[in-house]
Amino acid sequence: MRDFEKSVLKNGVRILSERHSASRAVAMGIFVDVGTRDEKKNEIGISHLLEHMVFKGTETRSAYQIAKSLESLGGDLNAYTTREYTCYHSLVLKEDWRAALDVMCDLVSNMKIRSKDFSLEKSVILQEIASSEESPEDWLYDEFFKCVYGEHGLGRSILGEIRTIAMMNSRNVVTHYKKFYTGPRIILAAAGNIHHHEFVEAARKKLAKKTKVLGPVMRMAPKWIERRRCMNKETEQIHFMMGWPTVSFLDQDRFQAIIANSILGGGMTSRLYQSVREKRGLVYSIYSTLQTFVDGGFVTIYAATEKSKVKPLIEIIRKELKKLKTLRSPKQNWTFIKLKFGEVCFWGATILKIGWHQSESMRWFSASIDRRSQ
Repeated sequence: MRDFEKSVLKNGVRILSERHSASRAVAMGIFVDVGTRDEKKNEIGISHLLEHMVFKGTETRSAYQIAKSLESLGGDLNAYTTREYTCYHSLVLKEDWRAALDVMCDLVSNMKIRSKDFSLEKSVILQEIASSEESPEDWLYDEFFKCVYGEHGLGRSILGEIRTIAMMNSRNVVTHYKKFYTGPRIILAAAGNIHHHEFVEAARKKLAKKTKVLGPVMRMAPKWIERRRCMNKETEQIHFMMGWPTVSFLDQDRFQAIIANSILGGGMTSRLYQSVREKRGLVYSIYSTLQTFVDGGFVTIYAATEKSKVKPLIEIIRKELKKLKTLRSPKQNWTFIKLKFGEVCFWGATILKIGWHQSESMRWFSASIDRRSQ
């Protein structure tokens, strides 16, 4: 019997699980195939606002009852929004997985918006936007998306804009909820000490009312825009980011991209960290990030330094990129690559308490996206 199993309900909900009999916990995630890139121009930030609103109450639970539902069991319940999907995730003891499933299915099926809660949460989102603008690193990352993707949906901020959030009403959010939180757009994944057939039967009862309507498919592949941009903002340092297009999440070469990014700027042993910080002391922090989508992707390098050190910083980054590009895998470099690859696999596949279970749930969501055509 396989440890990894997948089932599809009649209404299109995909259910995945991986059993680990020695585990004392179960991580669970509900992934809804809608994110910032799917929003209308006058509703930028609605997916993130909706994610907040489901925690304010359902037909059967108040906001406090939702918060208490798993915390009272020593578990955890949270959510996040990305540019391509929205995730609701939990971690509980193996005995409590049914309680986790119950509250999570309630969140994605029975949201109830109260006018007072809606006004308060809009205010919270506006404060979150203001807070992100005070963080140079977060602000720069959003500006980078706008710079390279322009008017495309991927160029939008996940949090939204002050203008669009202020104009939004509860009807907009309810419409978005009914339009996108449908069966074919939902993936339910679990990892831990759980039996697949029991998981499927329990989920079938909780999600039976979900319609089979997929909803509109509006996604178009992004076009990379090459440009340079300098922005004035009062900060103590110069915050620098550069990037280039790379493979998509569905590309067969994505694993090579993960390894290359790890070598370039994925940690304290990375080339950028060692060359820029350890050997020359030009920055406190420098790292690279691989960002992939279903139809595109890019790698970025971020660093912050004094104005007088920007030129030498850029020159060293260029040299390291050239070295990586011309690498022909001599024995010493190949040994290091294997070490880095082992590090990546170890992080994703070894039991690391809470972090391991959450990564497994996310991994099977990724597998389902990768096989969505099957």
